[in-house]
Amino acid sequence: MRPDEVPSESAPLLEGATKAAYVVGPDGRYRIVPNGGTEAEVTVTEEAVAWFRQMADEARLRALAGKTSPLEYHMYRRRLDPASLAQAAGYWRWRVRRHLRPAPFARLTAGQLARYAAAMGIADPEQLRRLDP
Repeated sequence: MRPDEVPSESAPLLEGATKAAYVVGPDGRYRIVPNGGTEAEVTVTEEAVAWFRQMADEARLRALAGKTSPLEYHMYRRRLDPASLAQAAGYWRWRVRRHLRPAPFARLTAGQLARYAAAMGIADPEQLRRLDP
């Protein structure tokens, strides 16, 4: 792609973020230019973020009712699903799904909580036990 081929109708992505576009400069070398993305990319990104917010809100209500663990709320709040959380934490998917149930979650060790917290970028592993909004 040449610099004049970068979409000029770029709309800012979520919260004004931009992404990189690799272009070939006049000297024939690759360089990086900021690109906000096309309108379709912005729409898809906004819809995905809205879906994760909705899932987090629903998971929070289920956790308050005792039907699921707080881990599910934090997982969706960090825009993860069980498969991506399993990969990030280094667990099998079936194990993450098991930990989404209240009883197995209550028995998690400090080390297991720390792995989940590290995978989600949460400094205090004990925060996973709380449902702070």
